[in-house]
Amino acid sequence: MTNEKKMFWEDFVPGVRERMGQVIVDREEVIDFARRYDPQPFHIDEEEAENSIYGGIIASGWHTCSMVMRLMCDSYLLNSSSLGSPGIEGVKWPRPVYPDDVLTAFRTVTETRASSSKPDRGIVKTFWETENQNGDLVMSMTGINFFLRRRAE
Repeated sequence: MTNEKKMFWEDFVPGVRERMGQVIVDREEVIDFARRYDPQPFHIDEEEAENSIYGGIIASGWHTCSMVMRLMCDSYLLNSSSLGSPGIEGVKWPRPVYPDDVLTAFRTVTETRASSSKPDRGIVKTFWETENQNGDLVMSMTGINFFLRRRAE
């Protein structure tokens, strides 16, 4: 049995930006994900991708979201009292993600508030940013999560 710290609503501080980790974009995963879920030619076909505005295979934006979701889980969600999320307010992909890119994801808590209807939990609004190895923003999104409170008031 482990005694790892479990993050609760009170542990999320607005304004704090934290690095969640890195992932190297694997070419085969890009193509496999796209074949299954987003089979547009610039994600799966080398020749068509070369002749596209991207100049080569790029990852689906949804694949980028999935890679960042894994970083979220590994960096804090799996060690937290998370109760899930009602959704994302917005997701943007301002630049393409290419195989072999090194993505670094960050989270910034923008707002916290206690639930008015359920005193055992709180609400955390977070802005997530993902940059490539050049420091270029490749994805951003804002979401809401519910977390148990350490002490219900």
